Amino acid sequence: MEILLVDDHRSVVEGTKMLIESEPDMNVTIETDVYLVPDLVRLKKFDVMLLDLYMPNMNGADLTRKLLEYVPDAVIVIYSGFEIAPHFNLLMESGVSGFISKTSTREQLIQAIRCAARKEAIVPMSLLKQLRRKEIVVSGESGREEATITAEEDKLLRELAKGKSNKEISKTLMISQRSLEYGLTELFQKLHASSRVEAIKKAKQLGILPTEDLYS
Repeated sequence: MEILLVDDHRSVVEGTKMLIESEPDMNVTIETDVYLVPDLVRLKKFDVMLLDLYMPNMNGADLTRKLLEYVPDAVIVIYSGFEIAPHFNLLMESGVSGFISKTSTREQLIQAIRCAARKEAIVPMSLLKQLRRKEIVVSGESGREEATITAEEDKLLRELAKGKSNKEISKTLMISQRSLEYGLTELFQKLHASSRVEAIKKAKQLGILPTEDLYS
């Protein structure tokens, strides 16, 4: 079984590589530079890819999206020592197949890798309740109101959170400026927000956007 391990901490990946390769049928390739990973996955077939969440230049979610462009059926698992819950929706939408904590025992790590290789999702019990709901409850002046945030609006929120201009967002999402302005108006109404900053703040409170900045 071929496994790719991506983490910017050399000591961490070396130690993890030794743990995994204690299994006779597992071979680990390590990479500490996120920019070299896309070329690596194009040249070699990996059964499971383990990506750290917080890395310089590119976080695990964005790297997952990029890798899936090259290998659509890739099995990618976030291997992190940080709390996943604040970023659960974002990570699931990026296309990851599951999560493994760096505090896991060797047995848990090996078992999780084997499950992932069988195309089984690896989601800790504590995160199951974090599964995205299509309808979210937004508190407005008239009380509790239900509003549905669409996939398109979700993408728009993520671009807003990156601080992009309307021109940049329309280019990224491949929509006209007019459609973008209409979409922003609809989104602000749903979130009862009057500005970008307020919309982002409300989205974080509702769990639509991560409370910590993954894009810095």
